[in-house]
Amino acid sequence: MNIKSFIKIGFIGLLIFSFNCYAQDAPLQKSKSEFWKKVSFGGGLGLSFGNNNTQITIAPSALYQPNEYIAFGPGLNFNYQKFGDFETTLYGISGIVLGNPIPEIQVSAEVEQLRVNQNFDTITGQEISDNFWNTAIFLGAGYRVGGVTIGARYNVLFDDNDGVYAEAWQPFVRVYF
Repeated sequence: MNIKSFIKIGFIGLLIFSFNCYAQDAPLQKSKSEFWKKVSFGGGLGLSFGNNNTQITIAPSALYQPNEYIAFGPGLNFNYQKFGDFETTLYGISGIVLGNPIPEIQVSAEVEQLRVNQNFDTITGQEISDNFWNTAIFLGAGYRVGGVTIGARYNVLFDDNDGVYAEAWQPFVRVYF
């Protein structure tokens, strides 16, 4: 066997070995798609119109559910409110952890950080503005059917004087696809 034949056989062997290595790399591609199979998107939308008031809420979020008992993920929040001469814009981020001890029951913990911009006119016609950050931590529970949960949550950091939330208790409807 001469040197040229030896190099050709070595080159062919290297190519075959390379293809085998590439074929064994395929499960990594599959694991990436497995991640997205465990991701759900959803959140909340709200519109409220009445006598001299408007409220618009948009709160998209995503969840990663590694198993049937727990899910967690980030969210964005935007809320606009106008009641007479009082106007508020809130925007920020949130994080949520959901637990499902049984399929029908869901418990939750949420942390929310919002920037609050408030403007209102006084009786004398003076415009007052207040801009600040507000943090809320909600603990909640609800009844779940499929991707829809109906329940209530409690803001453990609620402060009557912050002017962000009217009550510590809030009903909710969560929808994830």
